[in-house]
Amino acid sequence: MKLLRVGPVGSERPALLDQDGTLRDLSGLITDVDGALLAEDSVLSRVREAARSGELPVLDAEGLRIGAPVGRIGKVVGIGLNYFGHAAEIGAEPPAEPIMFLKAADTVGGPDDTVLIPRGSVKTDWEAELGIVIGATARYLASAEEGLAQVGGYVLVNDVSEREFQIERGGTWDKGKNCETFTPLGPWLVTADEIPDPQVLDVKLWVNGELKQDGNTSDQIFPVGEVVRYLSQFMTLYPGDVIVTGTPGGVAMGQPDPKPYLRAGDVVELEIAGLGRQRQEFKSA
Repeated sequence: MKLLRVGPVGSERPALLDQDGTLRDLSGLITDVDGALLAEDSVLSRVREAARSGELPVLDAEGLRIGAPVGRIGKVVGIGLNYFGHAAEIGAEPPAEPIMFLKAADTVGGPDDTVLIPRGSVKTDWEAELGIVIGATARYLASAEEGLAQVGGYVLVNDVSEREFQIERGGTWDKGKNCETFTPLGPWLVTADEIPDPQVLDVKLWVNGELKQDGNTSDQIFPVGEVVRYLSQFMTLYPGDVIVTGTPGGVAMGQPDPKPYLRAGDVVELEIAGLGRQRQEFKSA
């Protein structure tokens, strides 16, 4: 299923995109698309049955904002330097273990919402990524297979980053990852049953119409199941938590000088096969 949340910021309601591309209202069945929904198989089954029956009310999509497809996110966990191509373009050795950072849940926005370039920024960068949404509590998992089994769904993410804040200002990566609006999510949460192999997905991103990233999740250093297993050794993952799994080559930081970092007025578009497309205009904060 393709699950969405639509409406004004803070007042989103649950929706579903059916097989014919028709937007349908889920608010009569569920209160939100969140961890509680993903963890409850019986409720998900009712939603699937309602989708198959065609009984769900149709929503007029004209002018309707699409919000982040997951509500009440507990935490957003990032994995850095997780594609061989990205490591190569910046001259870094592939890490021996996943590099982990945290993004605040309040950085999450809708797929087409405006993204704000922070005050003082000179190195705001793009990162098209596959996002994992956890569907069951995960702690101390023993295998990558167990890790994959805890995935409730997948989303498209732009892990926007400010490279000077992240790398040149000391401390952790977090200060370059947590500026407001820096985690556009969606448009849909696609349930895990529709993505039988998350390691075969094309990942693409354009800036002002120019293709910048053209990768595939097969290039990941640590695949999805291993990422979940690894993180579960250091933190408990709960339904509705989001993991952003790294970006392929083609980011601004990996380009020749002068590097084409984002400026106000730039438009970024990105997509992953099966997970939809985003479009953001960048403006000054």
